[in-house]
Amino acid sequence: MKDILQRLTSHLTLEREEAKDVLKKIAHGEYNNSQVSSFLTVFMMRTITVQELAGFRDALLDLCLVTDLSEFETIDLCGTGGDGKNTFNISTLSSFVVAGAGGKVSKHGNYGVSSACGSSNVMEYLGYKFTNNRDTLRKQLEKANICFLHAPLFHPAMKAVAPIRKELSVKTFFNMLGPMVNPSFPHNQFVGVWSLETARLYNYIYQQTDKNYTIVYSLDGYDEISLTSEFKMISNHEEELLSPEKVGLPRLTREDLLGGVTVEESVKIFLNILGGKGSEAQKAAVIANSGMALRKLHPGKSIPECFEIAESSLQGGKAFNALKKLLEL
Repeated sequence: MKDILQRLTSHLTLEREEAKDVLKKIAHGEYNNSQVSSFLTVFMMRTITVQELAGFRDALLDLCLVTDLSEFETIDLCGTGGDGKNTFNISTLSSFVVAGAGGKVSKHGNYGVSSACGSSNVMEYLGYKFTNNRDTLRKQLEKANICFLHAPLFHPAMKAVAPIRKELSVKTFFNMLGPMVNPSFPHNQFVGVWSLETARLYNYIYQQTDKNYTIVYSLDGYDEISLTSEFKMISNHEEELLSPEKVGLPRLTREDLLGGVTVEESVKIFLNILGGKGSEAQKAAVIANSGMALRKLHPGKSIPECFEIAESSLQGGKAFNALKKLLEL
């Protein structure tokens, strides 16, 4: 690690295989916490390259506990986190809306690191039992249209660095990797990122796969469709710059999207929205993201049609029923 750190602090970069090798060694505990912390810090201070990000992704996928759910046409809705906006759990809510609308969701998530409450915090608080048992996950997909894959149960590397990431309490390249390393390898992906630069990196890497993907970034820095500004959508074969007005939804403010400062507060907001009792602004943000995700599963449908399906799932109680079924199982 000493040689690697010397190179990196001399403004040199890693080749794909080198990056892969380093991350595997981190996962196996071959470096001390100070070395790992220094390694993570380098990438907070300069842009990660495509080769480095691809190498880190390769390492995590090589080491992960692969969970074959390919009999289902699944989608993952996942943001990188790390945008510092402290929003309510939009992607997790949107996942249940998609499940309520009949989509099969294999949701990859983790505890919050740079935010008060990540998707795993919500699910754990609600009583969901994390599992990596394939039969259990299959049953959840069959009965509730959604299963939840808690990242540390599938990724030893993430588990190894979790205490260090928690102590740092800022975004690292592991935030960037989370949506890329779903251990069930869903064919469809709707992912939010915190910067346009990250969107470009994702697009380059996803172009080398067979994924049916959409990458979203709101131009004022949100890693989702926030409706507070114009937003970029990058898919397999197109790139669009849209606005709230252009898609027929209201323009929101930062205050409209604020989440809780504790897990308990965040879950209260989560259940209120999922129960159809959220504010018009909160519902609009969830419908925007879940509706655009539904377009990945229904490419023949228009944006307004997908928004209508999402609204029916949220306001008609189908999204909430998906949560109840999942917790019952």
